[in-house]
Amino acid sequence: MNYDSKPGLNLTMLTDFYEVTMANGYLKAGLADDIAYFDMFFRNIPDGGGFAIMAGLEQLIEYLSNLKFTDEDIEYLRGKGIFSEEFLDYLKNFEFKCDVWSVPEGTPIFPYEPIITVRGPVIQAQFIETMILLVINHQSLIATKANRIVRAARGRGVMEFGTRRAHGTAAAAYGARAAYIGGCIGTACAIADINFGTPALGTMAHSWVQMFDSEYEAFKKYAEIYPNNCTLLVDTYNVLKSGVPNAIKVFKEMKPKNMGIRIDSGDIAYLTKKARAMLDAAGLKDCKITVSNSLDEYVIQDLVFQGAEIDAFGVGERLITAKSEPVFGGVYKLAALEHDGVITPKIKISENVEKITNPGFKKLYRLYGKEMGKVVADVITLHDEPVPGSDGEAYAIFDPKAPWKRKKITDFQVKDLREKIFDNGKLVYKTPDIEEIRRYCAEQVATLWDEMYRFEKPQTYYVDLSQKLYDLKTTLIEEHMEK
Repeated sequence: MNYDSKPGLNLTMLTDFYEVTMANGYLKAGLADDIAYFDMFFRNIPDGGGFAIMAGLEQLIEYLSNLKFTDEDIEYLRGKGIFSEEFLDYLKNFEFKCDVWSVPEGTPIFPYEPIITVRGPVIQAQFIETMILLVINHQSLIATKANRIVRAARGRGVMEFGTRRAHGTAAAAYGARAAYIGGCIGTACAIADINFGTPALGTMAHSWVQMFDSEYEAFKKYAEIYPNNCTLLVDTYNVLKSGVPNAIKVFKEMKPKNMGIRIDSGDIAYLTKKARAMLDAAGLKDCKITVSNSLDEYVIQDLVFQGAEIDAFGVGERLITAKSEPVFGGVYKLAALEHDGVITPKIKISENVEKITNPGFKKLYRLYGKEMGKVVADVITLHDEPVPGSDGEAYAIFDPKAPWKRKKITDFQVKDLREKIFDNGKLVYKTPDIEEIRRYCAEQVATLWDEMYRFEKPQTYYVDLSQKLYDLKTTLIEEHMEK
């Protein structure tokens, strides 16, 4: 079965088995209806970058909107011989009743921020952990990688060409979607265009050229068939001796619109400079040059630095698999419990400091300087605190890793970064289309400082804990240390 072919497919049982055993355990222990708060956050930005890109929310919404257990699911679980009939009856009548808040897709995000919070009966809020992490981790990883590659291209188009190297059918389609959000201009993946509206792009393979008696015939026939968009692959035999000369000959004879050549091997910087000179000398200054062949942000950055004559890049395996760091380490942790309207914060403590969680039901704000509209810091507060700076006074931010460092900021605007997605299981959020998400991503990335774009040692961005949240966290740690 393919898991990417159509939205709305029931994926309820695409879960870790322990989510089901815990759900049964909560019911047997009398805890099924206890209200719990869970946060999704991540600890490290892939590739040591300055920021990550949130993606995957639309697919999460589809999953939660179609969350139900079929008769086949229930019979499968009954066959395991470990679940109570009471639990199986509960699943038969399952109805999603949680509240969900999320950062919108396309938003730059940073470590330890609660990018998603789920509030609801613990049996439900716990069960959806696997799919939240699967969907958001994967698409955020690819969107982040794509944005790095797009920034390296410095305004030149980047096409996602990785379908055949993706880690399965779903990874190909959803990866193409995430890459488009991150800034790619299109994808080689046709089904992603059908399902998500990411423009499908492509020309020919070397086999097309080899099918004809000569390279010239192959190019001419292609130009006849596609007179309005003709890009010829010129490296099947020899780029400069035959490929480019034959392309020039066909272009001058057939006069196709939107003409271009693609080079997929060799010394790209050298070949593109020579090819550009040959095309210009032939009066084909409008002919575009596209390159491919195991590209990533570092190779592209070097090609641009070397003055390669390139109009667009086709990036495959190193994008669709995020080869340099193929894991987005998002986690999903219990943050609070609620009884009779009273919220009790919960904390996970570890000998690894980075694994200590931020307790309580929280809000997430982004502060922008009014003068330039650039980001200043993000602030995590408890849910019942006033909006940072709402008293009209300066706000003091500090680095949680170095709380003695304080910086007072004034003249700033505040944005609540999260929106409510589900209210008691009812969808209350209007999902933007893919073009809106992509445009929003570009706008939000533009609010970051240039120093945060560096691939090596980017500027550290402040994610501040409010004083009240910091004090709560410190108190809970001290209480647990005394036990």
